[in-house]
Formats: sequence, structure tokens, C-alpha cells
Amino acid sequence: MTMDSAAVEIDGSVMEGGGQILRVSAALSCITGSPIKITKIRAGRTTPGLSIWESMPQHLSGLQLVSDLCSGSLQGASIGSTDISLTPGKIQSGNHTADTETAGSVCLLLQVALPCAVYADASSQLCLKGGTNAEMAPQIDYTVKVFKPIVEKFGVHFDCDIRMRGYYPKGGGEVMVTVNPVKELQPVIMTERGNITKIHGRAFVAGVLPFKLAKDMSAAAVRTIRKEIKELYINIQPLQEKEKACGNGNGIIIIAESSTGCVFAGSALGKKGVYADKIGIEAAEMLLRNIRHNGCVDEFLQDQLIIFMALAKGTSRIRTGAVTLHTQTAIHIAEKMTQAKFTITKCEDELSSNVTYIIECQGSGVPNPNL
Repeated sequence: MTMDSAAVEIDGSVMEGGGQILRVSAALSCITGSPIKITKIRAGRTTPGLSIWESMPQHLSGLQLVSDLCSGSLQGASIGSTDISLTPGKIQSGNHTADTETAGSVCLLLQVALPCAVYADASSQLCLKGGTNAEMAPQIDYTVKVFKPIVEKFGVHFDCDIRMRGYYPKGGGEVMVTVNPVKELQPVIMTERGNITKIHGRAFVAGVLPFKLAKDMSAAAVRTIRKEIKELYINIQPLQEKEKACGNGNGIIIIAESSTGCVFAGSALGKKGVYADKIGIEAAEMLLRNIRHNGCVDEFLQDQLIIFMALAKGTSRIRTGAVTLHTQTAIHIAEKMTQAKFTITKCEDELSSNVTYIIECQGSGVPNPNL
């Protein structure tokens, strides 16, 4: 790992131009040992720089976590900064803590840290603090039920212990994640969706909110799914979060599983003044939309898999619905920072009007030099 090699320059304003660029480039810098300089951060947003209320402490704590993981040096990681440099060192296993000090998402912290920890010399314990069920980010239940089983196909193994749930705006959640290192990642092929065989979920209330909200969210979600999927038993458990919850919140996540091992989700969180029925319906419609396209991953998993496809040794192929801007952004960064080559091919399905795409990647096969 050379410290003096020229930094890879990354334009932080291209495409999605947000946290996605920071997360993917910081993780790949850590893994490949290439220093990076990210400029024009969030230039496309209303407040340029590492700012914009909640997301700001989150991006900073994510970058700090990566820097800690790779004993790196980080410049410019302060509020309002538009340029950041990371010079990575050796990836350190062991204990690492990151705290957004707000309801910033622990799931986004995990997204940036997990690929790095996989390249350590031994297992790592990540103590992540913030929001577990927060807006504009996956819920921790999504990370455990959808993301985890699919990244395991690449050879990535982690355990997630939810010590405390935390909600917007206070946060206060805490998750302990144990990550095992890997010699190299395996490519993954997911091109056959199969039939939906199971639909289940959880509708929760926490803090002072009445249990009736959970029952209403669940019932509304079940009714909505029933209109389209009649043959399956749909089990969405209403839950009152008791001792392991900090603050007030309500929300729902619904998971669908297919006969070939694909997993999809729809979710929503309660907001002030929004009827519980509406939250349930929103989550159900999101799930249905992600099942209709006949792809093998939902719109949220799509971009989270790009970094693993890029690092794996061999060719991965994943069938998706419409390719999101987040995914295009992740591909742009992955191709810039690794030898991976991505191609996206449109598939016409003669049986239906569905348009699906195959995202194919010749992985760069980055081995773990620390194992």
C-alpha cells in the first residue's frame, strides 16, 4: 500500500451526488489502498458541503468510521466542507464505534463499514449508534432480513445484535455488528425470480404511541396486498416495542420471499399527522411495485450490491427492475476505483409488459492482503 500514490479525484456532484458517492468511494479507498479526494460534495443539493441537517453528522461519522477502520488520515471532514481527502492505511480488525449523535442511520454506517471490515485480518466488532428505523435509509430490519441473506451469497458474513432501537429525531439506537473477514468474494448470479412463496412482516409502535396504530398499519397493508396476491397467507405481526426502544416511533416493513431465494421489501415510517392506514398502504404498494417487475432484487438492494459485485472474483449477474440513479452512481465510482467492468442489458419479457435489466459485472477480484 503506497501512501505517496496520487489521489483518485472524485467529483462529488455527479449523478446522485450525495452520500452514495461518499460511502462507495471511501469504502473502496480503504480496500484498494488508493487515496481519494472528493470535491464539490453535495453541490447539487440545496445546502452544498457536508451539510443538510441530519444527513451531515451521518456522513461525517461514516467517513470517520472508515478512516478508523483503515487507520487512515482524513482531511476536510467537517460541517460545510465541500472537499474531503482520505489517505488509507492498513485495515484494522477489532472494536470500532461510530455514533451519529442524532437519528442518522446505523444502516448507512454499516453500508460503508461492512465492505472494509470484510478485508481485515480478523473479525471486527462495530458498535453503531444512531437511528435504527430512520427516514431516507433502510430500516435495520431491512438490513437483517433482506440485505444480509443476499450479501451472504458473496461470502460476506456478519451478525447483527439490535441492542436498542432509535427513532427520528432523537436516535439513541445501538447495534452491535460482528463481521468475519474473507479471503476473496464470490460472484453471484440471480437471474430467475421464481414465484413469491411467503409474505411476512412487522408493524411496530414504540414509546407513547398506542398499539392500535400497529394493528391499523398491519391491517391496511394486508388488505392492499390481498387485492393483488390472493393465494398466500400474509402475516404482518403488530408489535409494541418495549424495553429495547428509545423514543417514540411507528413503522412497518413487509418482506416477500421467492422460490429461488430472492427477498424483497416494502416499508414506511409514521410521520406526525399521517393516518396509520396510509403508512401500511405505502409499504404494501412499495412491496408490490418491487414484485411486479419480476427482477430478483428490489430497488433498494440494487445499489447496495454494486460494491460487492465489483470486488468479487468472477462474473456476477443480477436481474433488476429499472436501474436507479443510486445504482448508476455506485457503478460509476466502482469502475473508477477498481478494475471492475459493468454492463446493463435490457431484457424484454415476452410473457408480460415487464422491462427488466441484467446488471452484469466482471469483478475485479480484489483479494484480502491481510488474511
